Amino acid sequence: MATSLAWTIAGTWQPESDVTEVRHDAAAGHGQRLKAASAAADSSLAELDEAALVEACLAGRPGAFDVVVERHRRAIYQLCYRFVSNHEDASDLSQDVFLRAFRGLRNFRGQSSIGTWLHRIGVNVCLTRVSVKTPPSESIDEQQHVDARSESPSERMLRSERAARVRAAIAQLPRKQRATLILRTYHEMSHQEIADVLGSSIGAVKANFFHALGNLKKLLGDEAF
Repeated sequence: MATSLAWTIAGTWQPESDVTEVRHDAAAGHGQRLKAASAAADSSLAELDEAALVEACLAGRPGAFDVVVERHRRAIYQLCYRFVSNHEDASDLSQDVFLRAFRGLRNFRGQSSIGTWLHRIGVNVCLTRVSVKTPPSESIDEQQHVDARSESPSERMLRSERAARVRAAIAQLPRKQRATLILRTYHEMSHQEIADVLGSSIGAVKANFFHALGNLKKLLGDEAF
C-alpha cells in the first residue's frame, strides 16, 4: 500500500503532488506534465465512494490515503482537541491516528464506516497518550462560549479554577467513562455513535455516561458539573 505520506509532516496535509517543486529549469516541462497527471488522478480519487477508496489504498494507488486524510482530518483533529484542548498536542495525536490507520488499513473489515473506525483509533490513542497526572492545559468546559470582556478579574479567576477542577476530575474517571463523557458532552455524539466508536452497546454507553456523571459529582462535591 503506497502513499506519499506528505501529511505526516507537521503543518502539511496536502498530497505530495501539491508540494512537488521543480528544481531545474530543464525538467520544468516534464514536471508540469507529471503534476497535471497527478492532479487528474487526485480528482478521480476524490470521486470514489468509501469502499472504492479503501480498495484503492489497499491496491497501493498513489494519493489514495491522502484523500482519506483530507476527508476526515478535521473531525479527527476536533476529537483529539476535546481530549487535550491544546492545538500542538491535538495535531500530534491526529497524525498518530492516521499513521496507525495507514499501518492497520489491511485489518479494516468494513463493518463500520471509515470515520467510525478512525474515531475508534483516535479514542484509543488519546486515552493512551493523555496522562491522568497531566490534564489539559486549556479548558474543555464552556469557557469557549463565555465572553471574557463581561467578566471581572475575580470572576475569570474563579471560572479558571473551576475549569481546572473539572479537568482534573474528568482525568480521574475510568477509561470508558472518560471517553463516553467527552464524546457525549463535548463532541455531541449520539449514544449509537458512541457505541459504534467504542465497540460497545447503547446500554453500556448509557451506563458509562450515568456512572461518569455520578463519579464527577463525587469528585467535585457540591460544585455542579
